[in-house]
Amino acid sequence: MNNDIKIIENKIKAIIEKNEDSVKGFEKASENAKEIGIKAYFEKRADQRRLFVKTLHNAVPELKTQNADDGTTKGSIHRAWMDVKAFFSGDNDEAMLEEAVRGDKSAISEYNEILAETMIPHRVKEIIREQRDAIQNDLETSKILEEIA
Repeated sequence: MNNDIKIIENKIKAIIEKNEDSVKGFEKASENAKEIGIKAYFEKRADQRRLFVKTLHNAVPELKTQNADDGTTKGSIHRAWMDVKAFFSGDNDEAMLEEAVRGDKSAISEYNEILAETMIPHRVKEIIREQRDAIQNDLETSKILEEIA
């Protein structure tokens, strides 16, 4: 297999794994949130990321991850950190929204890296672009919610 194609596959697989971790992170944030509206927002985000994973798996089935239910070790550490922040923070909704903003910025950066690749099939590139744009919109919403939380 061409080395460039393998690199692209690894980047797409990393995005799939990051979205799997995001599902768990948003579920954890929903559990920790105090306000019903914030809980619902995080639940919606978890559902969205679940759909992102499914869409990417359907577009590139050979990149299915092995332990989708477990997420990655890095993701597990991040969720534990969210629990610690929720425990010690007097306003955990704001802390969870801060983490959502940070995670979204990181995801957008990773999506942009893949979009810069020239060898990605057009249909996969369109899916990635749509997902990146949705995350960008959610980032703006998270920032607004963070200000009012």
